Formats: sequence, C-alpha cells, structure tokens
Amino acid sequence: MSLNPGVLTSWFEQYRSSLWGLSYRMTGSAADADDIVQETFVRAYQHAPDGLDDPRRWLMRVAINAGRDVLRRRKRRRYVGPWLPTPIATSDDVPAPEPIADVRTQEGRYDLLESASLAFLQALEALTASQRAVLLLRDVFDYSAAEVAAALDLREGNVRTTHHRARRAMESYERRRFVPNAINRARTDETLRRFLSLLSAGDVRGIERMLAADVKAVTDGGGEFTASLRPITGIGRVGRFFARLAASRSGAIDASIRSINQLPAAWFVFESPCGRRPPRLVLSLDLNAAGLISDLRVIASATKLARLDAVSGSRPAARSTATGATAGPVAWSTTRRSA
Repeated sequence: MSLNPGVLTSWFEQYRSSLWGLSYRMTGSAADADDIVQETFVRAYQHAPDGLDDPRRWLMRVAINAGRDVLRRRKRRRYVGPWLPTPIATSDDVPAPEPIADVRTQEGRYDLLESASLAFLQALEALTASQRAVLLLRDVFDYSAAEVAAALDLREGNVRTTHHRARRAMESYERRRFVPNAINRARTDETLRRFLSLLSAGDVRGIERMLAADVKAVTDGGGEFTASLRPITGIGRVGRFFARLAASRSGAIDASIRSINQLPAAWFVFESPCGRRPPRLVLSLDLNAAGLISDLRVIASATKLARLDAVSGSRPAARSTATGATAGPVAWSTTRRSA
C-alpha cells in the first residue's frame, strides 16, 4: 500500500532541505543531491509504512544508501582529470539550494559550514562510500555509533572501525584544514583580490610570493574543456600555470567575487570563445596559517557550473557579509605582460 499523499507532502515540506544537505555532502554534487532527494520520496511513497515514529531517520537512511550507490557508480566511471565538487552560491542575496546549516546539531568534529566547503567535499573523495557515510553521520551530524549502525544497517563495531579508517584517511585534510569562519572569509577575500590583481598584470613573481611551498592547484574541466589532467604542485609551476592561463585569454573578461560554499571565490566569464578553453570558470583558494595560498581549485565544467551560472547571470552584485566588501566586479586589465 502506498503512503498517504498528505503525509508524503508533509514529510517533503519538513525534511527536503535537510535531506538535500546530507545528499550534497555525501556526493559533492548538486545534481546528484537533487536526484537522491527525488528518489528518496519516491521510495517513501512506495514503501514507507504509515505511523513511523521517526520518519526523518527512515528518509535519511534511504538517502544515505542512495548516496552510497551514486558514489559506487562514480568510482566505476572514468572521469577525465581530477574531480572537484559542484560549487553552490551561498550569499545572503541568493538562497542556497538548501539551508546549508539546517541540520540537527553543530557540535560535531566538523561544523555544518565547514562540511559544505569545497575543501572538505574534495577531501571526502579519498574515502570509500561507507567511510564517507559514517564520517558525515558521526563527525558532522553528531550521531552516536549506535544510531549510525541503525541508519546504515551495520554492526556497531563495524561502524567504529569504519569511522577510525575514515578519520585516518582525512589526515591530509586535517593538516591543511581551512575553516570558513568570519576571519578566514575576510582573509580569503583580501588575498583573492590581490591574487587577481597580480594575475591581471601577469606578475609571475608577485604571484609566486603569495604561494606556500607545498601549494597545490587542481583543475576540473570534466572532459568538456582543456584542463590539467593532474594536480599542479610547487611555487614555480603553479605561478607559471596561472600566469599563462591569464595571458592566453583575450577580449573582455568579467571577473567578480562571489560567496561560494561559504568562502569568497572568483567567478570568470570570458566574452571571446577560445578553442576548447572554458567560457566560464570558478577559482577558489585556501590559505595556510602564515596567510600564504596552500590550495587552488579551478572548476570549469559547464555541467557543474550550470546552477551557479544561472544565479550569477540573473542578479546584481551582492554584498559579502563576511567582509562588508562588494562581492561584485573586480579590477581586471586585458593588457598583460608575457608569461
């Protein structure tokens, strides 16, 4: 017997947002999160028993398992180059696809804002599907081992072992951890504007002075556009890469700052087509304790930028609540020195 439509509607209104947030963190993909939420409520209509004491837990279990299936299918497919998460707009002017902090608690090891950052979502790619589910439920949503075991249909001892392995796999992230709090948002905004100014001028030496010794840059073109197929590491290589990238584009360039996944990031729109180079891209960065750039991400995949593209193209410049600065166009010169 199918679930009463009125009950299903009530569940949808009450739990859709938190299920989307869980699914986005689970997969790092906005499109996959949309599909998982839809699939969860289809399954609820078809299979959920009436009179559930805790419908949220039932729905969460379905969504988590659907997310694990998505991740397993992703592992079997060949992705061209490095994989990066889908960026989502998080300014006050543009509501995120879900209230990014609309979940049960903020007392876990990682709070809700950090767990939706690009750095955190990227780090989760080092985990298996089960490790990711356990880590999120234990360290973000603050569920006990017994609750996680019930949600994932595992033994409590297996949950503890999986959790331990997941934390060990996150050690690299812990060493470079960059939490999107107010201070770091302000530091990122200032650093990003300075980086864009040097990039516009083609100042390789200036760019290199902003980079940490262990700096790493990752580009994701999704096979749709030209992008580096491997991470780029080291001050010299990263500095030259970005200088050449800027010098290779001609015509008008719209460069602006947007709040993306809780941190300022650069949104580029290029007027002139240029072979297989992307017409739009997002550039985000993280800083180390010394204020130097430790990680850079370039997301150019049109599939991943589709939602952000629609949002950015339909609204005026927003104000960044983190810095008080206008999150709109930044100075950009189309006259550059050779890289």
